[in-house]
Amino acid sequence: MKNLLLVFALFYSSFCPAQDSAYTRKMVDKLTSKEFWGRGYTKDGMKKAADFIAEEYNKLDLIPFGTSYKQNFNFPVNTFPGKMMVEVNEKKLIPGKDFIINNESPTVKLKAALKQIDSLNFQASPILQVSLKDKLTWSVATEVGEKTQIQINRKALNTSPKRINVDIENRFISNFQASNICGLVKGTKYPDSILMITAHYDHLGGLGKDTYFPGANDNAAGVATLLSLAKFYAANPQPYSIGFICFAAEEAGLLGSRYYTENPLLPLNKIKFLINLDLVGTGEAGMTVVNGSVYPKAFSLLKEINDQHQYISKINSRGKAANSDHYFFSEKGVPAFFIYTQGGPSAYHDVFDQAYTLPLNKYNDLFKLLVSFNKKLMK
Repeated sequence: MKNLLLVFALFYSSFCPAQDSAYTRKMVDKLTSKEFWGRGYTKDGMKKAADFIAEEYNKLDLIPFGTSYKQNFNFPVNTFPGKMMVEVNEKKLIPGKDFIINNESPTVKLKAALKQIDSLNFQASPILQVSLKDKLTWSVATEVGEKTQIQINRKALNTSPKRINVDIENRFISNFQASNICGLVKGTKYPDSILMITAHYDHLGGLGKDTYFPGANDNAAGVATLLSLAKFYAANPQPYSIGFICFAAEEAGLLGSRYYTENPLLPLNKIKFLINLDLVGTGEAGMTVVNGSVYPKAFSLLKEINDQHQYISKINSRGKAANSDHYFFSEKGVPAFFIYTQGGPSAYHDVFDQAYTLPLNKYNDLFKLLVSFNKKLMK
């Protein structure tokens, strides 16, 4: 009987990929830590994250696409490394939680009365406006504007804003240095045919000296899943090569993936299929596949696998969209899906997208689905 159970266990393990949930959680915690400061544009956050991911590639014995794991490029970006002080009605507000500024803001320092324009909008001067919001979300700008727009969480004020005191410092960097991180597990039979897995590792960085955006779901979860898949494939090489790219500057306008497609380190026509992972830290409400309707055969294959094993409760199909790093690849003729999950915390582009709130409750099932899908693509 014991021998029979052993045979069954060996048989079962050969068909079920091993996931390392603890490793995935560890990667999310690490990437969202204060050390990497939102994986952005101040305190060397993005560079530190890039170095860390390259080190993980090296530990897993991934092969660089070229002479290095890093593909370097640069772009302009507006940053906020220093002063970030806003007082309204003599109450000091907390960056990220109580207020944000528009990402194109220049340096501004002034005290002024606020003129009410309507119930939600106020003006202090021609170069400074204030709006009341129910939710604060931030982004990245590659240029500097002429005006500053301050958005204030309505819950932060007990009364209508009457007076404002502002001291905000910006720093425009014309050639911010960034790197895509690229590694490969070489195929055992068809090494020149590649299945590519991608995710962006950058996030929004920091707002002043004391506030940073952790970016747990967006996109530490995607990078952690990519690294877990890299760990699995490094231990289990496949007939096809499996490539891994962690992109920089997605939040600045898909700049890292665009740069890669314009300067490919491996020929784009060698990529059999690309799966881009972004916002995959949940899943109890299902998942969506961008480009699902563009590549109906591949989507049907994915659905067939999921229907058989019931990994994800629901898989939705979307059409073409320029909303993540798959886009420039599919524009160049590379078949590509962008996968994101749904349900769970609603935090997005704010300071509340934190590791401890991210459930990763469908990670194991998503992992199995992706490995099974890749296996089918290799036939």
